[in-house]
Amino acid sequence: MSLIRRILARAALAAAFAVAGGAAHADAASEKAAAAVFNDVAGNAASLRAFLQAMPKGGDLHNHLGGTPYAEDYLGRAAEAGMCVDASGLRLAQPPCPAERTVGALAERQPFAFARLVDSLSTRGVQQGVGADAVSGHGQFFSSFEKFGPAYQLDGPLWQVIARKSAARDNVSYLELMHMPPVVGEYIRGGGTGPLTEVDLSQVLERESAALGPVLDTAVAELDREEAATLKLMRCGTDAADAACSVTVRYLGFALRGLPPVQVFRSLIGGFALADRDPRVLGVNIVMPEDDPVALRDYRLHMAMYRLLKAKYPKVRLTMHAGEMALGLVPPEALRDHIAQAVAAGAERIGHGTDIAYEDAALQTMATMAAKGIAVEVNLTSNAVILGVSGGEHPIQLYRRMGVPVVLSTDDMGVLRSDMTNEYRRAVMEQGLTYLELKQLARASLEHAFVPGASLWRDRSLGTPVAVCARSLADAACRSLLDGNDKARLQADLEARFDRFEHSLAPFLHNRNS
Repeated sequence: MSLIRRILARAALAAAFAVAGGAAHADAASEKAAAAVFNDVAGNAASLRAFLQAMPKGGDLHNHLGGTPYAEDYLGRAAEAGMCVDASGLRLAQPPCPAERTVGALAERQPFAFARLVDSLSTRGVQQGVGADAVSGHGQFFSSFEKFGPAYQLDGPLWQVIARKSAARDNVSYLELMHMPPVVGEYIRGGGTGPLTEVDLSQVLERESAALGPVLDTAVAELDREEAATLKLMRCGTDAADAACSVTVRYLGFALRGLPPVQVFRSLIGGFALADRDPRVLGVNIVMPEDDPVALRDYRLHMAMYRLLKAKYPKVRLTMHAGEMALGLVPPEALRDHIAQAVAAGAERIGHGTDIAYEDAALQTMATMAAKGIAVEVNLTSNAVILGVSGGEHPIQLYRRMGVPVVLSTDDMGVLRSDMTNEYRRAVMEQGLTYLELKQLARASLEHAFVPGASLWRDRSLGTPVAVCARSLADAACRSLLDGNDKARLQADLEARFDRFEHSLAPFLHNRNS
C-alpha cells in the first residue's frame, strides 16, 4: 500500500471512531428518526432524491469504467484533442477533418447537432422517447461504446477521476471498477481467431502462461502510472485534496465474451494472472452482450475456461454477468440455465441475474445462492433501459424473498444517464424498499465486496458485530481487527457515515413534529 493510501486509510479509521463515538451498532433512536423522515419524503421524487443523495451507500460492485463518464465528458476531452465527428454526425472519428466537423466546432456552433451526438453516444434519446431511428434501448446502449471509443483511449486518469468524484458525490465509499491496463487489450487482440474446444484449454493455458510474464510486468507498470496520475489530478495527499481521494478503489479484470474463443480465453488468462499478481486487481468478470450469437454459442466453453483458471489461481475472486436477458430479446430456450451454469462454475457474485424466473431450476439455483452467500448485483436502470424489465417484472423482490443477498450498482451510469442515487431512488419508488432495507443493501455491498479481510459482522447478520466489536469499535481487540483489515475498516467507516447522516436528520424530524 502506498504512503498516500496508508494515510487515507488511517484517517478514515480515525474518523470512524470519532464520529461513531465508539458505538458498535446503530443508535436506535437516530435510526428510527431517519426512517421517519424517509417515510415522509418517500412519496415525492424530488424530496426523496435529496434524502438519498446524502445517504451513505457503501460500495458500487458493478461499475464498468468505460461506461461511467457521460457523453459530455468524452466530448469535452475529444474537443481538447481536436477529434472529429464522422460524416453521419453520430460518432467520433480521428482527425483530420473539415473544421466544421471538429467536436469543438459542433459544440460551439451547432447545438442541435451536438445534442443529437450526445443522444447517439448514450441512451438519452431512447429514454426520452425521441430515438429518431426507433432503435431499441438494447441496441442503442451496446452501440454507444464503439461510437465514443476513440475518446476513451485518450485519458485513463481522467475517467478514473470522474468515476471517483461521482462516487464521492453519491456518498459511495468503495468502487470495484471493471478496468484493464491497455497492454492486456493488445495481448487479447494478438490471440487470433482460430477454433478452440474444451479439450484444447489445458494445453493452451500452459503455453500462454509461459509467455505471460512481460505482459504482466507492463500491466502493473501501466496501472501504477494511471493511479499516480489520477491521485495527482485529485490533489490527494495535499491540503487541497478532493473529497474523492477518500473513495477506496479496486479493480476487476474481464473477458469479452463476444470475441473468438481464443481471444476470450486470452482475456480470462490475462485477468486471472493479473489478479494473482497485483493486489489491486481482486477478481475477474465476463462482459459484452450475453445474447450475442457468439456468446450464446460459446457459453459452456466460457464456463469451462473459468473452472480451469480458478483451479490454477484459487485466490482470484469470480463474478459473472449472467442472466442479463429477457423473454423476447432471445427465444425461451436461451433463458434456461445461464445463472445456474455460472453458479456451478464458481461465481461468487452474479451480475444482473435478470432472467432468473425463466430458468429451469430457478428455485434450486436461488437456494444455492442463498446458502453460499452468492450475491446478485442489481442494476435497475440498466435492466429497465436495455431489457425493458422493471417494476413487478424485475426479480429483485424474488431474490430477496429467497434469501439471496442483493446489492445495488450502477453498471454504466454515463451511457445510461443515471447514478447510484438514482438506483436507490428506483429501489424505493419502483420496488417499495424501506429505509432500513436500503441500509441493509448498503451494508451488503461491502459484505460482498471482494476487498480482502474479515467482516465486521457476525455470520452474515449485517448490523450485528463480531464478538470483539460487540461493545465498542474503540475496544483494543476491535481496533486490532480493523487495523490492516480493509473490509472491516470500510464497514466501520460506513457505520460512522450512517451515524453522522442519521443524527443530521434530527432537526427535520423536529420540524415535522412542531
